[in-house]
Amino acid sequence: MNYLIFDVEEIEKEALAELRILSMRESLEAIGRFDPAKARRRFVDGFDSQCTHKIAIEGELAGFYVLKDKGDHLHLDHLYVHPKYQGNGIGSSVLATIIMKAKDRRLPLRLGALRGSRSNEIYKARGFVRTHEGEWDIYYDLRG
Repeated sequence: MNYLIFDVEEIEKEALAELRILSMRESLEAIGRFDPAKARRRFVDGFDSQCTHKIAIEGELAGFYVLKDKGDHLHLDHLYVHPKYQGNGIGSSVLATIIMKAKDRRLPLRLGALRGSRSNEIYKARGFVRTHEGEWDIYYDLRG
């Protein structure tokens, strides 16, 4: 499936927050932590348009990611694909592009994934190594 990546503007943060909630709902419900207000607040409070990129298919918002440059590593803070587009390889393709950015810069790529989320298997299959775990998340590292 063909998609395009665009920078985002501050006014788009609410739409992205809604997509995040929709994308995470199943995983959060599975562990009894689905709270749309908290999920929205967490995203909106930390929103930075400078490192946020939207994924569009035929002009429709299909997903987004947040990639932060931490100096000594890149941190993939968010990567969500709308449920309507999941299973079509979009997330894997976007992740491959992000991995190449880290490798080109010879920087580790770090991220966290919700415990029990299908994304954990995707990250492990791409060579990410678990570094530690928190109460709700598993953290990974991929060397550049």
